[in-house]
Amino acid sequence: MARDVHISLQRLLTGLIIVIVPLSVLGLYLTSKSDANLRQAVGSHLKTFAQTDAAIASQFISDRVVDVRTLAAEPGVVDAITAANRSYERISDDAITGRLEKIEQQWDTAEAAPLVKVVLSSGAAGWLRRQREVNPRLLKVIAVDQVGAAVAASDKPVHYNQTDKEYWAAIYAGGRGAVTVTGVRFDEPTGSNYIGIGVPVLEPGTGRFIGAVSALVDVSSLFSLLNQQQVGRSGRVLVVSGDGTVISAPNVTPTLKLKSEEFLAVRDALGTVEGRQTGYVTATMKNGRRLVGFAETGLARTYPNLGWLILVSQDQQEALAPVLTLTQFALLMVVLGLLMLTLLVVYFFLHQQEQFEEGKILQIQDRSKRSGASA
Repeated sequence: MARDVHISLQRLLTGLIIVIVPLSVLGLYLTSKSDANLRQAVGSHLKTFAQTDAAIASQFISDRVVDVRTLAAEPGVVDAITAANRSYERISDDAITGRLEKIEQQWDTAEAAPLVKVVLSSGAAGWLRRQREVNPRLLKVIAVDQVGAAVAASDKPVHYNQTDKEYWAAIYAGGRGAVTVTGVRFDEPTGSNYIGIGVPVLEPGTGRFIGAVSALVDVSSLFSLLNQQQVGRSGRVLVVSGDGTVISAPNVTPTLKLKSEEFLAVRDALGTVEGRQTGYVTATMKNGRRLVGFAETGLARTYPNLGWLILVSQDQQEALAPVLTLTQFALLMVVLGLLMLTLLVVYFFLHQQEQFEEGKILQIQDRSKRSGASA
């Protein structure tokens, strides 16, 4: 009878080992595989999200440049600039410089009031104001001549002479003329983010640089659109500069000069072909791990001040939640299966040891009986 139990238990144990061990290994593999596949799927989704937002940002800036180009091409503005340039035809460079410096010094005094009135009341100035009213994104617009002096403006310029401005050299471009865009700035009184766009005015027919039109353009609507997008409960969309400074994020303004935690992980990925092709990373941050999709806007190739990078970030635990419970359950079942198998193996060996000891006792008793019988 004991022999039958021993054989049955041994067969049961062998069968369980054959079934449970491979299934446990397979379960662990499938669990790991499903987690990796979901991570890849979510990462690819965040990458696509970032690419879409990068395209939106790029198109928005391109449209705003077109808006200012349209102002610079207006015949009335070109005529006003051309007329202003005629006043320099018989004047030396030194005389022009002296004239500009004198007017600049008087610009905020009563002596410059007649000239300020001309700049703000000309036909070109009236047209610029109407364009600002039609397009609220245009905050201020100014047209200047070939020496950087104000010719017409929607509002009184802070300075009469624009040549001392950082962007003037970029617009002038050695006499060739070039479009320039500044980085994002923040206006505290209005709470708006804006950029400066400068477009050269070229002489019809010759293409010679004769002046420029510059505009302060509100970009708050772009950042508002990006910030309102939902990526789960923990997701966020960030616009960061080339050094990781946050330009736009929920409740963040450029003046705070905050650095993005996600950017450190993304920066390393941007340095490799594989990282760029993958388009997402897992970033370890102070508050846990996050999946981060990223995409460059491509604006820096044309406008060096706009090296924007779009980051779409989501908490990893939330992102992987659809299979997290299932994964935990599968791991629990594997652990329980292996635990039961271990207990059964222990029981089998204890039972075998017990049978061995019983056999020894019976052998001793049998020998004793035989010894007694012989005596």
